[in-house]
Amino acid sequence: MTETAAPRRRTRGGGGAARRAERTAVSIETAKYIERNIPNFEVLDEEALQIIEANAETVLAEIGVNFVDNPQALDRWRNAGAEVEGERVRIPRGLARKLCSTAPSMITQHARNPERSVEIGGRNLVIAPVYGPPFVRDAEGGRRYATIADFEKFVKLGYMSKWLHHSGGTVCEPTDIPVNKRHLDMLYAHMAYSDKPFMGSVTEPERAQDSVEMADILFGGLNDRTVMTSLININSPMTFDSIMMGALEVYAKANQACIVSPFIVGGAMAPVSVAGTLTQVLAEVLAGVAYSQLIRPGAPVIMGAFVTSIDMNSGAPTFGTPEAAHITYGAGQLARRLGLPYRSAGSFCGSKLPDAQAAYETSNSLNVGLLAGVNFMLHGCGWLEGGLVSSFEKFVMDADQLGTLHGLAKGVSVDENAQAMGAIEEVGPGGHYLGCAHTQANFKEAFWRSDLLDYKPFETWQDEGARDTQALASARVEKLLNDYQQPHLDPAIDEALKDYIRQKKESMPDAFV
Repeated sequence: MTETAAPRRRTRGGGGAARRAERTAVSIETAKYIERNIPNFEVLDEEALQIIEANAETVLAEIGVNFVDNPQALDRWRNAGAEVEGERVRIPRGLARKLCSTAPSMITQHARNPERSVEIGGRNLVIAPVYGPPFVRDAEGGRRYATIADFEKFVKLGYMSKWLHHSGGTVCEPTDIPVNKRHLDMLYAHMAYSDKPFMGSVTEPERAQDSVEMADILFGGLNDRTVMTSLININSPMTFDSIMMGALEVYAKANQACIVSPFIVGGAMAPVSVAGTLTQVLAEVLAGVAYSQLIRPGAPVIMGAFVTSIDMNSGAPTFGTPEAAHITYGAGQLARRLGLPYRSAGSFCGSKLPDAQAAYETSNSLNVGLLAGVNFMLHGCGWLEGGLVSSFEKFVMDADQLGTLHGLAKGVSVDENAQAMGAIEEVGPGGHYLGCAHTQANFKEAFWRSDLLDYKPFETWQDEGARDTQALASARVEKLLNDYQQPHLDPAIDEALKDYIRQKKESMPDAFV
């Protein structure tokens, strides 16, 4: 199928009316991306790291990786000095790591609202919502296939969520729109209903190109700026398919960031051991990141590691496990030694409902991500049922709890105010601190407080309907959507985006596969 690209359209501002609308638009508070003031947790010593790195080089040099249905990729590797046999690429020791050295260690992703731009790398943590589920769930309608209306609601909830820094990508898969056209509507939703950073499409190289062209319209010209971060999954074990690599090629050429991420299911797509899995993860990442640098040296790229294991009785994926934590911690150490930003962790759980299982597994994974030094956390809120479902209630439950990560990352201050010696002296033995000057000066910011959970006395809670957390979350979803106000978008740019989408859709018949 050949798609005809709509002509690129430059836009001008909408005049006085547009400027007045911009001044009067409601601005929703968004916390700045997390800057850690706590140490990373490391589980591997120097000997273990060196063993894993040496084994990964052996995998690349002796076993090799497959680049399938992509003759141009094979030519690039051959010209770079790799041994190519059929679709198998064997990369000499040290070559992939040398190629990776041109990838930047810090990535600025620009948002259309400059105040929402993010820095991915270093000691920062940027959090984005769930990605990819075909189903949605809410308290009223239960589990069902997702629609574009659901997608737009999730984008609006993400925009309204204080602790989310990023709008994400395919927050759910809108099955009521043809497969070959739905990426256009999803991109428009992120561009129009939020002003946070967003992700591009990767399901076909042509759709990645559409993403670049729509971003060019939105930003009035990319001018080599990075405005999208997109997910490039490796078909583990050690296979790089032409769809994902084609999308990576488009984005790398355009200087747009890609997450090169092995899709690890321990015991199925990777060994059952932590060290074996980390070896495969590193080998796959080295090959994928190196390939992005063959396309364009200096192309922004993030080392990813999606980690789960399987239940050996049922074959179902499991989350929040100690083994997943060890892999997440270890992969963080390997990423830092490569000098690459790191993506992992999220609100992972296998539960069918936003219940105690979901909370336990999610909490384990979120906290591991913070301590592992993750720089970009996809699936930060809304994930349910092993990634098959985007849940409205769990979205706001998780988004609320992301505030605890911000609080933990602050670390412990020991400045004069934090030492509180004046308060200790004022209160003395046997007193209380409720009314002292230090408490009065600091109480508003002293403790993180949930915007969702119930702290009221039993009698008040009972009088208000004895609502559990899911019921509270359902009410919060409704409130946030009722309070939503669309961020200002220049009418001329909005019209140009709609015109582009119209022309693209008219250029091809509907396809549902």
